[in-house]
Amino acid sequence: MLGLELVVALGVAILACSLGAERLRIGAPLLLLAGGVALGFVPAFRQVELPPEVVLLLFLPALLYWESLTTSLREIRSNLRGIVLSGTGLVLVTAAAVAFTANALGMPWGPAWVLGAALAPTDATAVAVLARSLPHRNVTVLRAESLINDGTALVIYAVAVGIVAGDGDYTPLSISGILALSYGGGIVSGLLVAWAGIWVRRRIQDPVLNNVATFITPFAAFLLAEETGGSGVLAVVVVGLIMSQAGPRVTAALARRQSQAFWSFSTFMLNAALFVLIGIELHVAVRLLSGPQIAVGLVTVAAVSIVLVVVRIALLFVTTYMIRMIDRRPSQKLRRVSNRSRVLSGMAGFRGAVSLAAALGVPALTAAGTPFPDRGQIIFVTAGVILVTLTVQGPLLPVIVRWARLPQDTRLEEERRLAEVRAAEDGLSSLPELAARLGTDGRVVERVTHEYRHHLEVLRADGAARPAGEPAPALAHWQQETELRLALLERKRTVVLALRDERTIDDRVLRMLEKRLDVEELRLTQPDRDD
Repeated sequence: MLGLELVVALGVAILACSLGAERLRIGAPLLLLAGGVALGFVPAFRQVELPPEVVLLLFLPALLYWESLTTSLREIRSNLRGIVLSGTGLVLVTAAAVAFTANALGMPWGPAWVLGAALAPTDATAVAVLARSLPHRNVTVLRAESLINDGTALVIYAVAVGIVAGDGDYTPLSISGILALSYGGGIVSGLLVAWAGIWVRRRIQDPVLNNVATFITPFAAFLLAEETGGSGVLAVVVVGLIMSQAGPRVTAALARRQSQAFWSFSTFMLNAALFVLIGIELHVAVRLLSGPQIAVGLVTVAAVSIVLVVVRIALLFVTTYMIRMIDRRPSQKLRRVSNRSRVLSGMAGFRGAVSLAAALGVPALTAAGTPFPDRGQIIFVTAGVILVTLTVQGPLLPVIVRWARLPQDTRLEEERRLAEVRAAEDGLSSLPELAARLGTDGRVVERVTHEYRHHLEVLRADGAARPAGEPAPALAHWQQETELRLALLERKRTVVLALRDERTIDDRVLRMLEKRLDVEELRLTQPDRDD
């Protein structure tokens, strides 16, 4: 029954903490973490430990796939050099800096490198939740970095654990081979699964079965990569980015809406559950150490947390000015950002589920059968740094955003309006030809033409400059029309429900009509939602 009790407790904690965050106007992760800590005091949950396989094989593929699907590939291409440097070089430097810090505080070199590798990667889940207040470009770069840096960090982690555990001999050449295989295998696996996924989805008409294929995709990519020695993380990222481009061409509207609803809900639940489970895991980390060890661990947590931020900010500045010295192209100058923006990006290097899974995955025994040195300290420090990420860096981020005084990012809204206007203009211009080809009645053509002209007038008025507080007539009329249509929908819904209650129509008829009414209501009230 413990599993069922935990599921119910997680659900209640997620609901209560999310509602509380809205009322108190604080970040939901903070309350979710506090809820996890509170659950850890319940006797039934004191022995709950999060298996690292659950994070790496269940949580991670699903979360990374959704993050990849909703990340801008155009922004990744335009910032590719910085993303690659952050996803590789910054990971190596960060792991080394953490290892040196931990060693200076008394941890042997082997476990120190394991700790450094566990804490080197930023976490896509934490970035997605905590960095929403940042401009679009900053968020995209941070998300892309966190999507690819796991592969580098996990290779360093595997080598460090192998050396300490005595599982094999490692040389610079063998380590380079492992890293090359990790990246190459991950990319190839992602490409193969993406090709197979596109081929399958083109041939499936049923929206439910189409989404079954979509659901399998990230897990198949992760499994194929891991079985061939590649990076499962990178495979999921590759297949997600490819499907974000190919998906609109191979997926029907109904299947796409179902998929978006499923992934947005499931990833929300997985994200929230992870924060709660991290709070529960803090109890496990504390129980692994004695009093003096906890004191040393707390000092290490503070020192490592500072080192992570300082190293990240320093390297962002160093790499930026190195690139400026080498690359003098005008296109490079257009991508420049302020120093305050770089400080902001440095503070947004959050740690999360991947780091915790790596720490929990440290084996209890070495190959010789002796206890793995400082395993408890590694788990404690990793959990502590994640706690600092959520309780210090996260709440500080809005303050730093205000300090950075970044220019307002209106590009997405402008591009959305441009695309809508162009699409409406093309539809209006091609309407006579299409009507002639289809043999459409003249009265129908006249009505559709009137609707399209009205829609285009509203779009143009929405983008036009005008005095504050003075809506254009077209916009005012559109708002009035929307209110009237919603009122009519509510009356329709009332009548249909009354007919069901009177047993004039069956519940199945109600559900059929309800779907149509819901679609129309969502079209009027939430036309821009992508989740």
